Amino acid sequence: MTPPSAAPQGEIRHVDTEAGSLSYTLIRSRRKTLAIHITKEATVEVRAPVRTPEPEIRRFIAKKEKWIKEHLVRRESANNAKRGFALRYGSEALFYGRVYPIREKAGNRAGFDGEGFYAPPELAPVALKEAVVLVYKMMAKRILPAKALEFAREMNVKPAAVRINSAQSRWGSCSGKRSINFSWRLIMAEEDVIDYVVVHELAHLIELNHSPRFWSVVEGILPDYRARQKKLKQLQEKLAEEDWE
Repeated sequence: MTPPSAAPQGEIRHVDTEAGSLSYTLIRSRRKTLAIHITKEATVEVRAPVRTPEPEIRRFIAKKEKWIKEHLVRRESANNAKRGFALRYGSEALFYGRVYPIREKAGNRAGFDGEGFYAPPELAPVALKEAVVLVYKMMAKRILPAKALEFAREMNVKPAAVRINSAQSRWGSCSGKRSINFSWRLIMAEEDVIDYVVVHELAHLIELNHSPRFWSVVEGILPDYRARQKKLKQLQEKLAEEDWE
């Protein structure tokens, strides 16, 4: 599952709209349709076929002006929340779709005991976040590969490896060498959402693209996968306001 990665280089342009001037980066490629992308930095990218005339691009932007403005506001709001994000004792953190408190515990180890996260006393917010992230990674390495192997048997596929990484722009991926990778952040999701991401990536061992046949494979295992997709998107929107980098 791969959201857009680093954007290619483009030219900065301006267009006059009803609400004023709008700046955007124009990126031309061999794509067949026009598209608008709001970046993490709350800027606008317009992706266009190589030969699309600029008047047509400007009309397209004007038509999408309301959508652009709304999504810029949402992105800027999320960025402001992210900048103010900090973990402290008493804060809450997600695990398996539930929120758990973070508390002090004597000693020099951090962990999760079923009732919540714990960490050594008197850690500053940055150090506390690092401790909680280490716990997340530990749990992800214990839970996610086991999930993948369980579904792999059901789907009659065999990944070359199952690894946990720190990817920020994708929940999971499947390499050309049949290696399955999951971001440790996935462990924050509800179990049915985790199952969806696992099945999604394993389905790529059968069908490498997102063709109808691919989705048929996913639906054969998880008939309600669309509902799980929506919940995953909701989690993604929540985490966009939290700084787990």
